[in-house]
Amino acid sequence: MSKDLFQVKFWGVRGSIPVSGPEFDRYGGNTSCIEIRCGEHRMIFDAGSGAREAGLCMLNDQVRDVDLFFTHCHYDHIIGLPFFKAIYYPAIDLRIWSGHLDGKMTTREMIEQFISPPWFPVKTDICQATMSFRDFHAGQVLEPHPGVRIKTFMLNHPGGAIGYRIEYQGRSIALIYDIEHTPGHHDPVALEMMRDVDLAVYDCTYNEDEMQRFKGFGHSTWEHGIELAKMAGTKQFALFHHAPSRTDAQLEAMEKQAQAAFPASFAARDNQVLEL
Repeated sequence: MSKDLFQVKFWGVRGSIPVSGPEFDRYGGNTSCIEIRCGEHRMIFDAGSGAREAGLCMLNDQVRDVDLFFTHCHYDHIIGLPFFKAIYYPAIDLRIWSGHLDGKMTTREMIEQFISPPWFPVKTDICQATMSFRDFHAGQVLEPHPGVRIKTFMLNHPGGAIGYRIEYQGRSIALIYDIEHTPGHHDPVALEMMRDVDLAVYDCTYNEDEMQRFKGFGHSTWEHGIELAKMAGTKQFALFHHAPSRTDAQLEAMEKQAQAAFPASFAARDNQVLEL
C-alpha cells in the first residue's frame, strides 16, 4: 500500500437510528462510521451500525492494527461496537480513543458499561483482541502514528461531541458532527476546523426550514455548512448524518440544492470511497 494514500470510506452516513427499505437503497441506512486510511494505517471514527461491515472488511483484509475514535457515545455512534468483529479476534491490536467525557468517565468505563448486561448479553471480557483505551481532552493534538496528526475540538452538542481534523502528507479531512449552529452566528471552532481542508464532513441533518422545530437537538443544516465551507476555503464538502426519515429522492434533491450553492459538495453514501 502506498505511503501517500489518504483515503476516506463511509461505512455509515445516517444519524439517530439505522433505516432500511427500497427508499433508502442509494444513500444507505447505516449510522455513523467513517474509515480513514493514512498509508498503511487504518482508523475508524465512530462505531454506528456501519461498524459491522467495516469490521468484516478489516478481517477479510487481515488488518492487525486499528485505531477507533469516538466523537461521542450517543446510541447511533456506538451501537455497532458489539458487532465490530475485530474486537473478538486475538490477532487484532485495537486502540480506542475518546475525549467528550473528559473528567466524567474514562474511555474504558464507557465501553465496559455499554458492552455489559442488561444492555448486551456478555461483558468485554469475551473480547480477545488486545484493546487499549486512550483518554484525551478537547484541544489536544493526537499523533496515533508517525506523520498522522489529529486536532481535536469540542462541538456544540448535548453532552458534548468531539470534532476531528486529520492531517497527513499535506492533506486534511475535518469531521464536524454532531454540531448545532446558532442562526446568524458562524461558529469559530467549525471555521477553524474547516480552514483550507481537502474535505469537510459536516452535520447536515436538517435544512434551514426545519431548524426552528428542532432547536436544541444538536444538529445543523447543509445551508449553514456550505456558508462555513465558503468562508473557510474548503475544497470539498460532504453532507453527513442524514435524518433517518430522509429518503433517496429527498436526499438527491438536497444534494442538487447544495451543489447549486457549492459545486464541490455531495451527499455521503454508505460504501462511498474518496481518495484525497
